[in-house]
Amino acid sequence: QVELVESGGGLVQAGGSLRLSCAASGRTFSNYVMGWFRQAPGKEREVVAAITYRGLTTYYADSVKGRFTISRDNAKNTGFLQMNSLKPEDTAVYYCALDRKMGSWPLGLTDFHSWGQGTQVTVSS
Repeated sequence: QVELVESGGGLVQAGGSLRLSCAASGRTFSNYVMGWFRQAPGKEREVVAAITYRGLTTYYADSVKGRFTISRDNAKNTGFLQMNSLKPEDTAVYYCALDRKMGSWPLGLTDFHSWGQGTQVTVSS
């Protein structure tokens, strides 16, 4: 089974930046599509971005396009989410997740079988 651990969250002022990391173990990382999701209090979990096996194709939610960048380093079994120009509405717990096959965008939560425990991102206004 694949184990995922997110890190890099914290408290940042509006307009600031954070870089989230997702460390994977247990299986070959390059065999999986990686996605980032977030969940704010009282709201449903939503997809933020996804990246294919070798990083050749990326996808972003409209709300983060131009501000967030998803990437991966398969040699290190690690994925990343660079978040720039952060806004208070970006405040949420951020999760990384893996899926065996790439489906159509936007991807649903049920497409992903492995999940990390999340990291808190708080953006002050």
